[in-house]
Amino acid sequence: MIIVAETDPREPATTALLKASHALMESLFPPEDNFYLDVNDLVSPNIKFYTARENGTVLGTGAIALKPDYAEVKSMFVSEDARGKGVAGAILRQLEDTARDAGATMMKLETGDVLHAAHKLYESHGFKRCDAFPPYNAAGSSIFMEKPLT
Repeated sequence: MIIVAETDPREPATTALLKASHALMESLFPPEDNFYLDVNDLVSPNIKFYTARENGTVLGTGAIALKPDYAEVKSMFVSEDARGKGVAGAILRQLEDTARDAGATMMKLETGDVLHAAHKLYESHGFKRCDAFPPYNAAGSSIFMEKPLT
């Protein structure tokens, strides 16, 4: 059974998975188009960070950054061997619940243009493409999406 729970991103297994995510993003996108948060940034008071685990093993990560006008999905990543198990969907549902509980009326995200599985995931959860939003500028390798929480 997959369990999603709020987690300290500085836990060693979680940090290792985040670093794997960062390495993948660095291999796919130029430095100016990498917008991931460092591990220490994920312990900010306006960020809720979650992991998905099965039998104690960290399978995936995700965070929600609570902004004044919306909640932003950050640090979504699932280990390669756990893909297809519903991990990302479980994390995304938790992030949406957290955003709603915090009073957010909109969720937004930035993702890479070549991350087609991520696009499908977000679309299946009701996200639609939108224009870039602050602090981002339009970038050739970025896709921006949003979902109203009404």
